[in-house]
Amino acid sequence: MKTFKNNPKFSFFGVLMPEEEQKKEGIEDSESSEAQEPIEKQEKLTEISEKKEEKPHVVIHKPEHKEHKVEHKPEHKHKEEIKEHKEKKSFIKIIDEIYDKKYKQLLIIPAVLLIFCIGVIGFTIFTTGDFIYKGVSLKGGFSVSVSSDKQITVEDLQSKLRSEFRQADISVRALTRAGDQVGISVDVSGAESDEIINALEPYLGKLSKDHYSIDTMGPSLGASFFKETLIAILIAFFAMAIVVFLYFRAVAPSFYVILSAIADALFALAVIDILQIKISTAGIAAFLMLIGYSIDTDILLTTRVLKGKEGTVHDRVIGSLKTGLTMTIAAIAAVVIAYFSTQSEMLKQIMLILFLGLVADIINTWITNVSLLRWYVEKRHKIGL
Repeated sequence: MKTFKNNPKFSFFGVLMPEEEQKKEGIEDSESSEAQEPIEKQEKLTEISEKKEEKPHVVIHKPEHKEHKVEHKPEHKHKEEIKEHKEKKSFIKIIDEIYDKKYKQLLIIPAVLLIFCIGVIGFTIFTTGDFIYKGVSLKGGFSVSVSSDKQITVEDLQSKLRSEFRQADISVRALTRAGDQVGISVDVSGAESDEIINALEPYLGKLSKDHYSIDTMGPSLGASFFKETLIAILIAFFAMAIVVFLYFRAVAPSFYVILSAIADALFALAVIDILQIKISTAGIAAFLMLIGYSIDTDILLTTRVLKGKEGTVHDRVIGSLKTGLTMTIAAIAAVVIAYFSTQSEMLKQIMLILFLGLVADIINTWITNVSLLRWYVEKRHKIGL
């Protein structure tokens, strides 16, 4: 017979307790607990198996996440490149906006440059009595050309002759053939030819009449040639102004074209005066050539702005700017190559004057003429013309 002393299902008096009271007291049936133990073990096994099944899913997910990160790296770099490109574009846009919106303020640059050039030329007139330094062919004198196999340093010979003849105006240049020095030429004003020949003999040896030749330019002839050349330049500007006016049928745009060409010539002349280069007849011819080089870009600009129909005024200016700068830069390149490849002093002088005028043309056409033209177009648009 079983004892009920230690059995929790029985009460103090040995009577079996009802199931509800057993539940209230928190008493569990040993038999039911024994029956639930295998069920709990089975549930744990199923949970473990489910966790094991989930592990491959985690392993598969990790590489996908890594691959996703690797794919985003080049995209991030691409965004940085786009950002840098936008910053560059913004800088260009700023310059374009200044050129478009503040073109009137840009007129200060060519105005200051023009005043400076006029000041330099005025100072030259005040100190020398003329606006240029004239060479022998313009103010009169003679030129001695000597054939010699001796290699003479032109700068040294010129400095020694000038120190010996302080009252004379002396210029020495080398005579070359196929790049080799075959003699020298001495331009002299204010001295006698015999004195110069005697001064050259210590450097070149005994000189007979077969070794040298003398070309003389009288002062009156040089002055006459200089005066006629100036008249020719004035006539060229006047004729050019008439042609431009007849084409555009407007006074202001025609004046802007002529003003730009004059400013180019003044800039070249001012730099020549600063360098104290003596202008010869070839130099005067270079100024005539400069008129043609300067006016072509101004005609291109004025034609596109006034007669063009496509886009805004600013768009037409930018279109003509690209074409005009290409033309000017190509001309500058050709002039620079010619300057360094030739040995002739006359050709060097021509190329130098053209180079200076073309550099000034970039400022005077694409700032001065552009700004004045846009101002003119805006005023004409406001009054309904």
